[in-house]
Amino acid sequence: MQFFIDTINSINAVVPLQIVVSVLVAITIMHVCLGAVSYLILLERKIASWAQDRIGPNRVGLTFGLVPHDTGKGMFGLGQPLADGIKFLMKEDYNPGKVDRSLFVLAPALSVIPALLGFAIIPWGGELFSQWGTLAITVADFNVGVVYLLAIGSLGVYGVAIGAWAANNKYTFLGGLRATAQMLSYEIPLGLCVLCILLMAGSSSAGDIIAEQVSYTSTFLPNWNIFQQPLVAVLFFTCSLAETNRAPFDLAECEQELIGGFHTEYSSMKFALFFLAEYFHMITACAFFTLMFLGGWHLPYLDLLIYGGSAQPVAANFLGVLLKVGVFFGKVTALLALMMWIRWTLPRLRFDQLMRLAWRSLIPLSILLLLMTGIWVYYGWTSHFWVGNIIVILVGLGIAPYIPQGPDPNRRVPLKGSRFSPAVD
Repeated sequence: MQFFIDTINSINAVVPLQIVVSVLVAITIMHVCLGAVSYLILLERKIASWAQDRIGPNRVGLTFGLVPHDTGKGMFGLGQPLADGIKFLMKEDYNPGKVDRSLFVLAPALSVIPALLGFAIIPWGGELFSQWGTLAITVADFNVGVVYLLAIGSLGVYGVAIGAWAANNKYTFLGGLRATAQMLSYEIPLGLCVLCILLMAGSSSAGDIIAEQVSYTSTFLPNWNIFQQPLVAVLFFTCSLAETNRAPFDLAECEQELIGGFHTEYSSMKFALFFLAEYFHMITACAFFTLMFLGGWHLPYLDLLIYGGSAQPVAANFLGVLLKVGVFFGKVTALLALMMWIRWTLPRLRFDQLMRLAWRSLIPLSILLLLMTGIWVYYGWTSHFWVGNIIVILVGLGIAPYIPQGPDPNRRVPLKGSRFSPAVD
């Protein structure tokens, strides 16, 4: 133990220990998420089979053929992600003849890099209390962390748009146009929802937003923002589905219309990078939702037992940090399963329905919610945000009939020479 302490002291004398911790957290989280992406694909296939009353992957095990299947080992399809990875590596890396080769190769990287950078500000385990001071269990702890995450997340559209343009295919081009319009539209209500939470917390630091939620209300509910601002949480989660191109908002790659959408011409590991970026964006979106609305690493009620009747402290010892990391990852996993459940439950929207939902519903509601939050914070009604949410819902229902609806998208279009829809003179 003394050797360990002396080693830490010598490292701290050369490099600040917080930098060492940040590097270790970055390496650990990166590898954990890379492994998690593989098994999230297996989880999605299992959830799809459950929704469709099938069995799902259950043949490929981890025995590599060394143990017969009749022994009961290597079941449940746990080797399926490994088999999928080998399949992507072994496939032909084909580039169509008339693509813009440099942009075609660059696009998958531009899609996956912003997804990898978004984890930097997530406070996975609060702070570690040690004899060398308090160490933040995050990659980068700075005051504008939430703004950084929004800025990095918005860069993901460039990889999709560039890949769609470079492929020189009409289906990829249409998919890129849809993805660009969708992300630009849904970033507006997403940003307004984030502003509501920043007004409540009085800070744009991810650690401060979590610390603000680590308490209990007078009704003994956790002081999580999902209970304070439930409508904001619903809008934020809906926009997160749209920003990650998840069903029912996967208009950029819908198979019935666009073959594969923006990645139709991609194969092998370039397609795998797009696939990897989607799941990384999902993890980032769920981690963002967790820190904004679910109290981050806060373990409600059980923390009162563990810490002798007081709420969970921000700084804890090593076991406390491990507990916080486990709680945070548990909440993220539950949200990921919810995203997958929604994908295999709800039908895909039409593109006009997608845009109407953003511009005629989510954006007006998010503006009203931001206005309400500002008024409530100004007058100090901070324990009654839920009342403001109810008022916003009633106001929205009241003004909805007066919002211009536009032409009926299902109207019969006159077509000259057609006996089913004759042209009108």
